[in-house]
Amino acid sequence: MFSFRTTPLLEQPDIILKNGSLALLCNQSAWRPEDGEYLFETIAKRGNLKRVFMPEHSLFGKILPNIEVEEITTSIPAESLKDIDALIIELQDVGGRYGNFTATLYNLFNTICLGDMQISVYLVDRPNPSGRQVEGTMGSNGLPHRHGLTFGEIANLFYSDMNARFPLHIISANAEQVNKELMPWTIPPFTDFAGLFTSNFYTGQCLWMGTNVSYGHGTTRPFERFGAPYMESLFDYNSTHGYDNWNDPDNPLYSESLYVRWDRFVPAYGIYKDEVCFGFQLMFIPGVAYHSLNHALKLIRFVKDNCSEFRFNGIEKMLDDNMLLSYLNGDVEWDITKDYIKTEEQKWIRKAKKYLLYDEALWRVK
Repeated sequence: MFSFRTTPLLEQPDIILKNGSLALLCNQSAWRPEDGEYLFETIAKRGNLKRVFMPEHSLFGKILPNIEVEEITTSIPAESLKDIDALIIELQDVGGRYGNFTATLYNLFNTICLGDMQISVYLVDRPNPSGRQVEGTMGSNGLPHRHGLTFGEIANLFYSDMNARFPLHIISANAEQVNKELMPWTIPPFTDFAGLFTSNFYTGQCLWMGTNVSYGHGTTRPFERFGAPYMESLFDYNSTHGYDNWNDPDNPLYSESLYVRWDRFVPAYGIYKDEVCFGFQLMFIPGVAYHSLNHALKLIRFVKDNCSEFRFNGIEKMLDDNMLLSYLNGDVEWDITKDYIKTEEQKWIRKAKKYLLYDEALWRVK
């Protein structure tokens, strides 16, 4: 049974929410301005909250006395669900398929289906901070790199693909006061999702995690900058290759959607902690469409071709696409790769229509 509801979670009349044994899957983003407290605090006052599942990057320490807290990575053990009547989910997704929340949702639904559990799931939807823009190709979980869906719409897709039968209720993002008064990134869903411009870069710049280049982790501008100590060798690239600057339209790093600035930074933690990194800051031009995945692929290819110390350390899994990997390895030209991505994006937009819960359509950069 599937339902899409337009009244807030705490106003739902379902008997199971009032009298059943409840669990909550959430993190720090599940904070309510109307109550001035976290959702688990509000529900705990009703006396039937048994357990809280906390993904990584969540709150630390004890949250409530007499409430069980289980820290999870990308799955909830079936044993932890057997004494639960209803599970409430409130997580702020960020619009890219790399996120652990997406994997957690998929694994949760799979666990419920395989165990033939009749647990009722209530998902409090949130706006997608990356909007309705689509980028990339469909991976093994059926989602492109930047999917354009809300978390509730992803749940709708997974539920349908699995032919699930457990009760799933999506609470509309338009129903909750928090979505009317706070922007989606106000409470960072994870530490590196720093603010307004992060979503413009995340889908592409996240790929650096699969390399030995820092994506700005440990700085105040994660995903907006990237670099490594060995990239200092690129300092005189323009003068030796005949380019005016990094924003020369013929430069391999050029994008009409942003400015590229030669940069130097020292991460406070993470890869290259306390080391001087040389690289670039990407400065987004507001109001201009930008395809972060396409640009990142070209940036990665550039560093690979010009820095002998560059290494892949897991990018294959993040790409989840042999064609894109072939481009990075120099086996396929960009024009062929770009047309392939375009076709995949068009396929996804056609497929995703039946899972949309809101009027705004998906779109891609032409």
